[in-house]
Amino acid sequence: MNFQPRDIDQFTRTGSYASEVEAAAALLKTKPTWNGVGAEAIARMRLQNRFKTGLDIARFTAAQMRADMARYDNDATKYTQSLGCWHGFIAQQKLISVKKHFGTTDRTYLYLSGWMIAALRSEFGPLPDQSMHEKTSVPALIEELYTFLRQADSRELSNTFRALDAARKAGDKATEEELINSIDNFQTHVVPVIADIDAGFGNAEATYLLAKKMIEAGACALQIENQVSDEKQCGHQDGKVTVPHEVFLAKIRACRHAFLELGVEDGVVVTRTDSLGAGLTQQIAVSHKPGDLGDQYNSFLDCEEVDASNIGNGDVVITRNGKLMRPKRLASNLYQFREGTGQDRVVLDCITSLQNGSDLLWIETERPNVEQIAVMVDRIREVVPNAKLAYNNSPSFNWTLNFRWQVFDEMKAAGKDVSKYNRAELMKAEYDDTELAKQADELIRTFQADSAKRAGIFHHLITLPTYHTAALSTDTLAKAYFGEQGMLGYVKNVQREEIRQSIACVKHQNMAGSDIGDDHKEYFAGEAALKAGGAHNTMNQF
Repeated sequence: MNFQPRDIDQFTRTGSYASEVEAAAALLKTKPTWNGVGAEAIARMRLQNRFKTGLDIARFTAAQMRADMARYDNDATKYTQSLGCWHGFIAQQKLISVKKHFGTTDRTYLYLSGWMIAALRSEFGPLPDQSMHEKTSVPALIEELYTFLRQADSRELSNTFRALDAARKAGDKATEEELINSIDNFQTHVVPVIADIDAGFGNAEATYLLAKKMIEAGACALQIENQVSDEKQCGHQDGKVTVPHEVFLAKIRACRHAFLELGVEDGVVVTRTDSLGAGLTQQIAVSHKPGDLGDQYNSFLDCEEVDASNIGNGDVVITRNGKLMRPKRLASNLYQFREGTGQDRVVLDCITSLQNGSDLLWIETERPNVEQIAVMVDRIREVVPNAKLAYNNSPSFNWTLNFRWQVFDEMKAAGKDVSKYNRAELMKAEYDDTELAKQADELIRTFQADSAKRAGIFHHLITLPTYHTAALSTDTLAKAYFGEQGMLGYVKNVQREEIRQSIACVKHQNMAGSDIGDDHKEYFAGEAALKAGGAHNTMNQF
């Protein structure tokens, strides 16, 4: 699979500012009754609405993601990152912040987490990550994310257009040229979304139908896992049940067919294996001959040899190396795998997926450890040399404790004195300034870069970060505001920091689109427009 960079603007191409104005003016000359419609207003509104449909977005971002994958294949320092978002506003603020601090949104994505939809967006109320939420809420959130990102584009361009008008009014030609150049080279806030389709919410046909809705909403990348749909568990909980490869491959093909039907040929399928922590299967795989895929899946089953005369009513038996074997079946009617086979099953899962239409892998692990991931990736790359991963930098891991344990164990193995450390209590704040803690923090800081180089991780995501930041910031505000600080708890800790850090939404009326609305009122009504952004608007205080 060789991914070649493409012209990612081919799907939503716009002309320069001048050419858009000229095209609008030419149109208006043919419409003499369209009085009061301005060519520059048309051009501005067109530039502010670059993406007309979700499919425009899916095609654009898919090409963008493919180009990033090709760059990563040539240079492993060019990995990509995302944060999980549960609301369009959160996604919007993330991209505005990234653009403000780094001047570009390159290699910045969004992750849409099924966990957060279940916990925060279901009409049932908070739910565990077990595919119990409404599947229609997934494409609805994708559409919401992109509605807010498109509005971020419109807002930034609106501010630029206003500055352009001011420069023209002042006769400042240099600033005018600079602003027009910034319009012509505007970088959109619309970035790829990797969207969680869980285990497909049913059979392959159900997966296909949901995939279509997600792609039509704008998703360029679908992440699907090899668990049983009706037994699906969060990847970091117990009780996970996997399906035979052929069942999973049918769902991969369903996603690919959905992309191709909708004309998103660059669409990305991310296949997740939960086999490392999943010790159960619901089905015995179909096998037609020794060594085929079904036989390989069944080879990991925990079995006992039986005599044909001892087979009981309802027993299921298979043959292994010429022997009659009975897989161990639990009271739940599930079968268990042999202990210690997790990594082997992961490697087989990954190779099989890549050989049958997957573009990226996702290996769900129980801890963040570069070498643990790299050992499996090395084996996969013996068969598929350019295999690469999306990896869950999960808040379900205790990052501090895991890396402090890792450093402690490495120090002890190297014969260093660790007597001042209590391994069982390394989470305590009293260790924060120790050499061990500093080494652990440095490993955390470089984890993404290190694993991108060593373990083939192309995309690093945090599934639930904004869930946790919302909880933490709300706790901080509540403690101050309802305590002795009163109103100062908000002003000092929130508004003053927004102003000093130039957080865009401190002007919340502008962020909500008030100034864009004023622009439109002027386009539509001219001098008669009743605008909200006059002298008495309190946003002028900022």
